[in-house]
Amino acid sequence: MREFRRILLAGAVVEVERQGEELLARDGRRVAIADAVHLPPVVPTKIICVHLNHVSRVREFQIKLTATPTYFHKPLSSLNAHGGDVVRPRRCKWLNYEGEVAIVIGKRCRNISQREAGEYIAGYTIANDFGLHDFRDTDAGSMLRVKGSDTLCPLGPALVTGWDFHNKYLRTYVNGQLKQDGNTSEMTWDMHYLVADIARNITLEPGDVLLSGTPANSRPVQPGDLVEVEVEGLGRLSNRIVEGPEPIREDVGAQPTESEEVLSTALGGDWEFRGIRPPKKPGA
Repeated sequence: MREFRRILLAGAVVEVERQGEELLARDGRRVAIADAVHLPPVVPTKIICVHLNHVSRVREFQIKLTATPTYFHKPLSSLNAHGGDVVRPRRCKWLNYEGEVAIVIGKRCRNISQREAGEYIAGYTIANDFGLHDFRDTDAGSMLRVKGSDTLCPLGPALVTGWDFHNKYLRTYVNGQLKQDGNTSEMTWDMHYLVADIARNITLEPGDVLLSGTPANSRPVQPGDLVEVEVEGLGRLSNRIVEGPEPIREDVGAQPTESEEVLSTALGGDWEFRGIRPPKKPGA
């Protein structure tokens, strides 16, 4: 396996390769990993995410999985990097982590079979598919603002090539405490299936990213929390939660809510056991 990163070095964007605890640029410059300012390891034209894939997540919500995957988009403006701050806007409080494996496309991909899919994958990285569930009741199910708000798609720290995605652990920690403990073996649809499925009618370009789903126990985090996603063989992606300097405007658009849908999703379906009740519906 080889590990490639993108960093800021002397004010320029530089591609580097990991060698031990250092990062080596093509011109011979070296920087310690601990001192590097990371950027997203790839430059996608689109970020496509599967709604549900891990069996533990499906069981957690006690729902029936669809026969085939369904997807949503995260806009490029949501991109973030290893070490970057994740912003929870003021007037919002239901920001959830979702540790995931990200598939990175290596060459233009259209109308391929599952057997061919591996030839079109450049490698893999770690993602944290943060969701701002205060907006769960808006956007007619597209989750544009839930999953697409600025900073809510950290990727990194590296693009790893030659990684075998089978039977690898995926863990999420908050302030050092284990919160998610999953494995790629519990994915209903593997990496090759997801690529082949999307490429049937959407052309995938080099650098494009597919997020492959999260295991159970996605929960809200607070400003000041350190959230880290660790995937066997891919490293550890770390991000700090901060409060945004500006509140969500009240003079336009849908407003943050705390409906039953918001609470049950943010709290994994167990909100009713925490003494939390959603607002009563009109006429209830």
